[in-house]
Amino acid sequence: MSHRRAVGALLGLAGGTFLYTTAEALPIGLLLPMAADLAVSPSQVGMLVTAYGAVVVVASIPLTALARRIPRRRLLSALLAGFVVSTAITVFASTFALLLAARMATAATHALFWAVVVPAAAELFRPGLRGRVVAIVFAGGSVALVLGVPAGTWLGERAGWRVSFLAVAGLGAIVLVAVAALLPSTPPDEGHAARGATPDVHRFWLLVAVAILTTAGAIAAYTYVALFVTEVSGFSASSVGAILLARGVASVLGILAVGAVVDRSPWLALVATIALQSVALLGLYAIGHRPAAAVALLALAGLAFAAFTAVLGGVVLQVAPGRSDLAAATVSAAVNVGITGGALVAGLALPGHGVHSTVLLGALLGVAALLLVAATTTAGGRRTAGTRANASATHGAHAPHDRTAKYPA
Repeated sequence: MSHRRAVGALLGLAGGTFLYTTAEALPIGLLLPMAADLAVSPSQVGMLVTAYGAVVVVASIPLTALARRIPRRRLLSALLAGFVVSTAITVFASTFALLLAARMATAATHALFWAVVVPAAAELFRPGLRGRVVAIVFAGGSVALVLGVPAGTWLGERAGWRVSFLAVAGLGAIVLVAVAALLPSTPPDEGHAARGATPDVHRFWLLVAVAILTTAGAIAAYTYVALFVTEVSGFSASSVGAILLARGVASVLGILAVGAVVDRSPWLALVATIALQSVALLGLYAIGHRPAAAVALLALAGLAFAAFTAVLGGVVLQVAPGRSDLAAATVSAAVNVGITGGALVAGLALPGHGVHSTVLLGALLGVAALLLVAATTTAGGRRTAGTRANASATHGAHAPHDRTAKYPA
């Protein structure tokens, strides 16, 4: 396929991650308007986010296994169509029960989309660009937190929360058309990203554990960030939005920066991003009472975690012990476990130890992840030569020698 078409398809897939992240988080910003309109409590509206994440955790692997034979373009187009329909039902839902059902349907398509989008995007370009391609796809999610959710919240506060979700559904229809028109119809078992480049079951499962710990650390610190900057750093409540915006911009920059280096040294990039997050959170614990330092360190933590998620996607394609979509589904579920677990442990620590403890807890979880990464790298280093030889033999047995010639540079 042409380079222009590949770039267009990649941007369409990044648009999909933008939409899913926006739709998942939008009820947080529209909590009060939605509760008032539906005559329910804010905690019930909050359940829309919690239940959404639970569906992603439970459904990612089973749905990916069921859809393993469906060509990428057909599958991703169907998922985006499901996203548009379920989001439209959200717009017109007259009861909380119907709204919850529509959100669960969106979450089911989310679970499968995130499992398939990484290998589908990687297939568009030659293998040497995998890390950069995955970083661009993940950038869509970070841009959603910087632009999509704030814009949707702003629109919902002025025109009504239903208008905000209607706008998301409309953007979804545009992305659907782009993906359906530009993405090649690749059989799921063909292409260089269908399976791990250097399969390693031990490194993969250690990577899953690292994903849970690092994500839990990031979320433990982030869940109560508004409380931290007002109680510890001394900012006013009206400043929280600007601080979160700075963190969001840093997150986008982190993904773009790591995309340039992840293909050369993916494991080094993984270590660096986890270490950077841990240092930033330790810094917040030590000097978070200084306003300027708090803003800088919060931005650094956001940059590090966003970069980590992009590196994680690239490493999964490297060490997946079988199908890369099933591996991506497993890691996606692990990340959502980390999100839930991080919020839970921070909530347990908060009453007895204060908001200061949440950033320390996040840092310690990152240190634990670093120890696991070190174990992963050491264990994997002893098997690298044999693994590459096996991967090369398998690659040669199932595909033509000039297989990558069809991919744009």
